[in-house]
Amino acid sequence: MPRLAVLGHPVGHSRSPAMQNAALAELGLGEEWSYEAIDAAPDAFEARVRRMADEGFVGANVTIPHKGAALALADESSEIAGKVGAANTLVFERGSIRADNTDAGGLLRALPGSPRGRRALVLGAGGAARAAIWGLAQAGAAVYVWNRTPARADATYAEIAAHIELGGAAEESPRQEDYGIVVNTTSVGLHGEDPFAHLPLSPAKFADQVVVDMVYGKEPSALLNAAERGGAHTVDGLEVLVQQGALSLEIWTGCEAPIEVMRAAARA
Repeated sequence: MPRLAVLGHPVGHSRSPAMQNAALAELGLGEEWSYEAIDAAPDAFEARVRRMADEGFVGANVTIPHKGAALALADESSEIAGKVGAANTLVFERGSIRADNTDAGGLLRALPGSPRGRRALVLGAGGAARAAIWGLAQAGAAVYVWNRTPARADATYAEIAAHIELGGAAEESPRQEDYGIVVNTTSVGLHGEDPFAHLPLSPAKFADQVVVDMVYGKEPSALLNAAERGGAHTVDGLEVLVQQGALSLEIWTGCEAPIEVMRAAARA
């Protein structure tokens, strides 16, 4: 039986198993394939991944905090994973590990329209941020990066700008009203924190923008609620999860992903 999984730490909150198993069932693969969640601490991650092929795994998703480590241990990687510097999708095949990244494509597919010609602010500097920066720039946006540690924002911006024109800058004090797209890739809000106490945003300064929050839960995040009240178009982390998960599923199975089934299962 081909096995799939998502690896993270923590990972118990992940909607990926429900979403991907529903998709496998819809594709008629549910009795043969399976998808599960595996909690792997950082010091155990590499050893856990290297055992997976022998245990029947053909692929895996990777989430916080392992996206950089996943790329580092791979025998080969896609162009986007290599240039982004992070992987969220692994393929085990013929004794090798291949790293890919569907986060960038998933974000772009979740947006309500093209980002071309717009200014985009990415909050964060981890693996998800790097994918967002790359994807938005590739799609024609001018990308600006903020992190609570300015040196990390500077380093992330410079590393990705070495591969693709970003057209923006690393920002220490961004003005949210200056951006047509705002993407929060940090974990702020995951445990109920007030996003406006930790991010350079104000609930009073949202306008006709697109605001994406990678944090997801049973209810819309406080960030998205405030953005919607301010007139912004909001995209939650579940929609991004669905879109990147669909791209991963297509890599593993070669089948077109049943998006509506995946979206319903993720939100159930």
